[in-house]
Amino acid sequence: CCVFFFSRLIFGTLYPAYYSYKAVKSKDIKEYVKWMMYWIIFALFTTAETFTDIFLCWFPFYYELKIAFVAWLLSPYTKGSSLLYRKFVHPTLSSKEKEIDDCLIQAKDRSYDALVHFGKRGLNVAATAAVMAASKGQGALSERLRSFSMQDLSTIRGDSSSTVPPSVTVRTSSKQSQPKTSRSASEGTGSSGKC
Repeated sequence: CCVFFFSRLIFGTLYPAYYSYKAVKSKDIKEYVKWMMYWIIFALFTTAETFTDIFLCWFPFYYELKIAFVAWLLSPYTKGSSLLYRKFVHPTLSSKEKEIDDCLIQAKDRSYDALVHFGKRGLNVAATAAVMAASKGQGALSERLRSFSMQDLSTIRGDSSSTVPPSVTVRTSSKQSQPKTSRSASEGTGSSGKC
């Protein structure tokens, strides 16, 4: 199985890809057509192989036959890909070209409509989630502000009897948790008694 994978990767994909590059670079139409026929046959082979692997992998010498088939497709002596393309693929695609094009256009239109539909639904869900988060966040924010206001008032009342500079009150009001703020207020009053 691994031998087939690597031989298919090297001889079925990389080797033809390099020679396709050379054909494009040299602008040799004959070579270009030859490699285009190969890639069409190889695409059909890869598609068919996806299904045949499920049912025929138990068959003796199955992978070896696949390697031999790829070699036959590539061989300049047998011209397997050219033979298959001219005898089977081109006539079939020519006779079914109109139906295939219509199916592809319909599929493209349906996929575009589905994309727009799901995009709108996604935006609606995101907008609803943002509004819900904002409304929950606003309630939490107002509750937090209310608790800070109560702390600030108690701190100011407690500090008004002693002589605490305003900067200490501002510092303690910026604290976010109750224990730290009350500790800071008590430390502020204790330190003001020492001065």
